[in-house]
Amino acid sequence: MRKPTPTLPGVTRRQVLTWSSGAIAATATGVAKAVTLTGAPGWTPFSDNPPETFDAGGLLFFTDEEAATIDAIVDRLIPADELSIGGKEAGCTVFIDRQLHGFYGTFERLYMEGPFEQGIPEQGDQSPLVPRQRYRLGIAALNKYCQSTQQKAFKDLTASQQDELLKGLESGSIALEGYDSAAFFAQVLSNAMEGFFADPIYGGNKGMVSWKMLGFPGARYDYRDYIGRHNENLKLPPVSIADLPTQKKGS
Repeated sequence: MRKPTPTLPGVTRRQVLTWSSGAIAATATGVAKAVTLTGAPGWTPFSDNPPETFDAGGLLFFTDEEAATIDAIVDRLIPADELSIGGKEAGCTVFIDRQLHGFYGTFERLYMEGPFEQGIPEQGDQSPLVPRQRYRLGIAALNKYCQSTQQKAFKDLTASQQDELLKGLESGSIALEGYDSAAFFAQVLSNAMEGFFADPIYGGNKGMVSWKMLGFPGARYDYRDYIGRHNENLKLPPVSIADLPTQKKGS
């Protein structure tokens, strides 16, 4: 004797059959789409959530003086050497400028209503300040400190003086007026690294310099042919999001 199909309370067998047939159809559709991916994907990358980019040239958030300060900082954090160009030439300042101009600069996508309490390091950032405020306050405080101690702006100090000052900011041994020095250093360092290694579509990593240095092949769609090839130089030139054939300019 065939046993009845078990169902949840209030759920009929007809509903179960309807759901099952729908799941089978969805699976079949997914398989059909997957096996057709022998060439270019049949979809537009980032069509549901396009990367935030800006076509306008020049500075979008920083003043000229602020940009010059960040240029000097990122060139000491990522100095030019035999492996790559420096942070300024790689576009780290441009990357940070555009990030601050966009939704990152206001923490638009984060809850920022408080309460704001002094937490332990493991609890992460607890500051009520958004990145735009942090950079504006931090740069102004840094240059004020430099003027009071060296009678020069940070950008006009020697490389060794800049290095010593940055070490002091990182350790917190140098106090900035109105803003935490270690927090400011950590903010710029983190964003400079992002700008150096991020996709060039965001303004940094000029010429994909960091990807070429590391041998990273970039935003390629399909790596299935290379899954089993370990410890091998695949000699794949890096590809940016902007290089994808289905990616529209400015999207």
